[in-house]
Amino acid sequence: MIVPVILSGGSGTRLWPLSRKNRPKQFLALVGDTTLFQQTVERTRKLGGAEAPVVVCSEDHRFTVAEQLQELGVAGSSILLEPAARNTAPAIALAAMQARRKDADAILLVLPADHLIGDESSFVDAVERAVPLATQDWLVTFGIRPEAAETGFGYIKRAEAVSNDGFKVAQFVEKPDAATAARYVESGDFDWNSGMFLFKASRYLEELEKHSPAIHAATTKVFETAQPDLDFVRFDKAAMVEVPDDSIDYAVMEKTDRAAVVPVSCCWSDIGSWSALWDASNKDADGNATNGDVITLDTRNTLVRTHDRHMVATIGLDDIVVVTTPDATLVASRDSVQHVKKVVDQLSSAGRGEHLAHRQVHRPWGSYDSIDMGERFQVKRIVVKPGSVLSLQMHHHRAEHWIVVSGTAEVTCGEKVFLLTENQSTYIPLGVTHRLRNVGKVPLELIEVQSGSYLGEDDIVRFEDVYGRT
Repeated sequence: MIVPVILSGGSGTRLWPLSRKNRPKQFLALVGDTTLFQQTVERTRKLGGAEAPVVVCSEDHRFTVAEQLQELGVAGSSILLEPAARNTAPAIALAAMQARRKDADAILLVLPADHLIGDESSFVDAVERAVPLATQDWLVTFGIRPEAAETGFGYIKRAEAVSNDGFKVAQFVEKPDAATAARYVESGDFDWNSGMFLFKASRYLEELEKHSPAIHAATTKVFETAQPDLDFVRFDKAAMVEVPDDSIDYAVMEKTDRAAVVPVSCCWSDIGSWSALWDASNKDADGNATNGDVITLDTRNTLVRTHDRHMVATIGLDDIVVVTTPDATLVASRDSVQHVKKVVDQLSSAGRGEHLAHRQVHRPWGSYDSIDMGERFQVKRIVVKPGSVLSLQMHHHRAEHWIVVSGTAEVTCGEKVFLLTENQSTYIPLGVTHRLRNVGKVPLELIEVQSGSYLGEDDIVRFEDVYGRT
């Protein structure tokens, strides 16, 4: 059977300010109505006989992964939580061990969660053509036929054919300079390194043990600590930090003599920059890619994205990127957007929070948006999904006022439990145990006004929580 393994890491730096550490690009709808993560999952469902995916992600992203799988109606998936990021070689090893619990002969299709594939039928065809190679114990990678002499990708050099569709890998090469990339493309012997793989779980673990025994031994110890938690599988953090940090390319693929490449042309992009997103987006007659309430005058080859009902107008721009979010705006030339990480680094060094999370924060029960704040007060717009409930909690330093905008709320305040409907409100005194539940069939929306000496999110004492956060 084919078990998709979806690697959902990422730090949210390359598409800042739209992506953040707590919500990196794979969880955003950048092209189309669904997120890149959901598009990756849906792609695997087009393969005949593919199992539910194994997803490897951080603990911070666990509820987002679970929610986006639920939106697709995906059941039976395994969500492995990395307590510490250790690159792709250990992540794939944990997924391989998990897959072998169900099927000793499982074939893994390893996919990054944040790639865009425009021609999915060609990709599915390439996977199906690669399966015979995987069953013959080849470790298959998919090489993207180069459309240009790109310097932002690694390359794979093809050697002799090992089937009608695949070639032995002669060499993996790092990102080249422009002249070298042009030479690679002109030769016709090189493909872009996509970071997508197909191989038996057992063969990968054997090759990992042979070529990177320290990683194999350490991840084996980590997997022995596996503990189920709701929809998730947790591992011991102390064991995880002992795992060497290395990629699958360095740990296995560059060392094994059983690496094969199947070339494919499938309109692939890793959406590694705002310029790459402009390339992958639909454009108007002037080459502009816009999203949201945008007016462009005398503007060409420009990407403009705005949020909610925030209108953006551009005049006289060429080759520019303009991205607005409720708390940050980016304006850059398209040939300089690769430096956006420097902005993120400055925000981090200054102790600011704009690189970590959006103003709107997603939770397993819904979301909240901090719409205003000042000295000793904060105003939030809270949305609770039907049937969802927040933790039973209290605060040491703040009181809260709740005003229901729409829906029906069940409120626990101390010993009292009562209902609030549209245009009704209540007061939660400082230090009083309280809980909010949506007992209706539509989203519950309310305005929360906090007041007190300290309003941080860490001033929450949880007594009961259906999501295991106590």
